[in-house]
Amino acid sequence: MAGDWPEFRGPGAMGQSTAKNLPVRWSPTENVVWKQEVPGAGWSSPVLAKGTLYLTTAIQTAAGGLTLKALAYDVKTGKPIWETTVFESAASGPSIHSKNGQASPTPIVTDDRLYVHFGHHGTAALDLKGTVVWRQDAIRYTPVHGNGGSPALVDGLLVFGVDGASEPRVVALDARDGKVRWETPRETPAKRKFSFSTPLVIADGGKSQVISPGSGAVCAYDPKTGAELWRVRYGEGYSVIPRPVLAEGLLFLASGYDRPVLHAIRTGGKGDVTDSHVAWTLAKGAPNTPSMVVVDDLLYFVSDAGIASAVEATTGKVVWSERLGGDFSSSIVHADGRLYFQNEAGVGFVVKPGRQFELIARNDLAERTLASYAVDDGTLYIRTAGHLYRVGK
Repeated sequence: MAGDWPEFRGPGAMGQSTAKNLPVRWSPTENVVWKQEVPGAGWSSPVLAKGTLYLTTAIQTAAGGLTLKALAYDVKTGKPIWETTVFESAASGPSIHSKNGQASPTPIVTDDRLYVHFGHHGTAALDLKGTVVWRQDAIRYTPVHGNGGSPALVDGLLVFGVDGASEPRVVALDARDGKVRWETPRETPAKRKFSFSTPLVIADGGKSQVISPGSGAVCAYDPKTGAELWRVRYGEGYSVIPRPVLAEGLLFLASGYDRPVLHAIRTGGKGDVTDSHVAWTLAKGAPNTPSMVVVDDLLYFVSDAGIASAVEATTGKVVWSERLGGDFSSSIVHADGRLYFQNEAGVGFVVKPGRQFELIARNDLAERTLASYAVDDGTLYIRTAGHLYRVGK
């Protein structure tokens, strides 16, 4: 087997998989191994470990409250294994964006734990049989448009952004017991403070750094202490969503609304490195929501409006730019020598990487989806508005 898909964007957290024999064509009836109804609503992407898939979901109660659950499914049959209520609330909370939900952050699964995050509702750890080990709901803030960013796991810590209406910060919880280990305020020039990005852990000089984009700037943090190591400013950019990717010694990220700009940033440095470490920028076709992927010397991305692009990773020179069609939120996956895109209407596009655009297949599941793929040998797992699909040969 190709291995587990343990977090948002898979092993390595950058949309890359070693899986082989992936399906190229599918539909609601073609190459569907199984289709399982999922209760409630949520856009968390599936994660996979040891033959089990995990999701989160939010269920509105008859009294107007909210029940937040973790779910486990058997990969062979799609049948539910267990369902655990993690948090319950008498009220559903502040209003959310039409593209968001109360269960958008993707879980993290390890050898013995499942970590689930529901933004301002709280964070929890479960064992792999569905028993809650700890809950943390003391981190209070007012979200804007709901929750989105997933945590990153580094050196025994769960690190995530707390980027609501005011007082944005980055928080680290002890993965053993959920206690707060550090909180670092984001010093940001942006007027709108809210963002939704998922941190990326990188190694620099043999030491781990947590790269966390927020409104107005991307910053690197020391995971041990939460100290800010360096930053690059990008003005008033807010509602930053894509998870960064790293390749060729460069970090690639987009700066958010209202006009996203793609930045290529050299790693390293100390303090404010805006003027010294930005290798190139590109506005045309930059994404607000989908995360990017690098294959060989090319960076691939898709705008929310459905324009897919390939650019030279080291220079930012545009190689090709083509309209796929539809609106996009899901992140790109590279696996089995192909690029997998998915739009919000549930249409999957299979594209050959390279300097010439080549669309291999267009596959319509005819169900809305904003979640990203999980991947294993011969298999794509796709979450839609009402179902979880196993697509394979």
